[in-house]
Amino acid sequence: LPLFILIALAVKLESRGPIFYNSNRAGRGFKIFKFYKFRTMIVNADAKIQALAHLNQYAGSTNGAKFFKISNDPRITKVGRFLRNTSLDELPQLFNVLKGDMSLVGNRPLPLYEAATLTTNESVERFMAPAGITGLWQIKKRGRSEMSIDERIELDISYARKASFLYDCWIMARTPKALFQKSDV
Repeated sequence: LPLFILIALAVKLESRGPIFYNSNRAGRGFKIFKFYKFRTMIVNADAKIQALAHLNQYAGSTNGAKFFKISNDPRITKVGRFLRNTSLDELPQLFNVLKGDMSLVGNRPLPLYEAATLTTNESVERFMAPAGITGLWQIKKRGRSEMSIDERIELDISYARKASFLYDCWIMARTPKALFQKSDV
């Protein structure tokens, strides 16, 4: 609780707007749920996606899947950059776990505009696994800009096929090393 309060104060002191960011996300079986994080971007950052589409590291994909990620995203606040690089922005997802929307380990819950592009036979299998706070993608590729859309989907499908209690324990044991990044995420 003290950590939550300190983070909330830092977010509020740096910029106006809500402390928490929430959006609809797709989890296991395309179940849509309200996803919680500490706000790390300027208010209405989602409305600027189209204007920044030319900076998307996944632009030019030809396989139909669409993801959105910008290196050094100009929408991220200073406090937000710290929270993201230390993964502290994800602490409110523990409420998603308590509500049963997410698991501690699983595939990243996707924004609806990304999930809608992953409905082909080749990619839909990623939704057979639960949505999670950490997962195979985080411990293998987090913070690496060279990851392709196909690699990202492949990691998600690999996790969905191997998911088990012991595999989740293995992933959780490797998560602390992935929390602190040298590059911005």
